[in-house]
Amino acid sequence: MIDIGLSKMALIGAVALIVIGPEKLPRVARTVGTLLGKAQRYVSDVKAEVNRSMELDELKKMKDTVENAARDVQSSIQTSASEFEKDWAEATDTASAALTEQTTVVPAYKHPGKNWRLKRGAVPQWYKSKSGVRTKAQSGAARVARFRPQKFH
Repeated sequence: MIDIGLSKMALIGAVALIVIGPEKLPRVARTVGTLLGKAQRYVSDVKAEVNRSMELDELKKMKDTVENAARDVQSSIQTSASEFEKDWAEATDTASAALTEQTTVVPAYKHPGKNWRLKRGAVPQWYKSKSGVRTKAQSGAARVARFRPQKFH
């Protein structure tokens, strides 16, 4: 950039005062200021446009790399899925062959119907005690007396 110090600015101001004159100097200074402001805005707009275009190029490159990575992942998933399907077909074929060799008959489940004693008796006692199922009826007063803290003498 141009190196303009305070002494050079004073020299330029003195020459401008002599050449332009004291009557027209404020108007000329205002015009020069507005022109410099417009030039600075133009330069900043150009810089911003260049930065945007550079960012756009970077985003396009990043998009291409992400798309390539997605294609690679998709192809690897498809190859592994086809291998899985082959393995699954082999495993089901061997499992179905093994099942046809075994001819054990499992009795079908028979619902206990309306017999509530069978229904309640089907649950093991340890499960009832663990889950908190009450097996004995107790009145409210008896329950309060049972869980009331003991008084110490």
